[in-house]
Amino acid sequence: MTSGTGQLRLLPWTGPEGKPCYLAGDGAGYLSRLADTMEATQLGLAGELFQEATQVLDKRQWTPGELHLLAVRLTEALGNVHRIAVSRGARLPTPADDDLGVGDDLGDEEDGQDGSYPVVCR
Repeated sequence: MTSGTGQLRLLPWTGPEGKPCYLAGDGAGYLSRLADTMEATQLGLAGELFQEATQVLDKRQWTPGELHLLAVRLTEALGNVHRIAVSRGARLPTPADDDLGVGDDLGDEEDGQDGSYPVVCR
């Protein structure tokens, strides 16, 4: 059984060898809820770390060790946020052409460069 989009869910943790872990399911089980909780925790910690990094860098007085530790923690947080974004993006439904407004009067003007259409925001 897979998620509503028919794909496996990339989990917010890795296996023993650092390989990605995936979950097949409908998104309502215990592991899905655990993954949701872990994602929320990781995003919260990334937000707190961002604020801390801003304060450290604003002071303009730091040691090389402090900067190294900050870089390590920021790299870890960025990795977690990236994994969450990839996981959530993969679970988004793919809209049909009708949902994108293809063929309506807003997409009739070509940009003259490569035959593509300009982006229209409504």
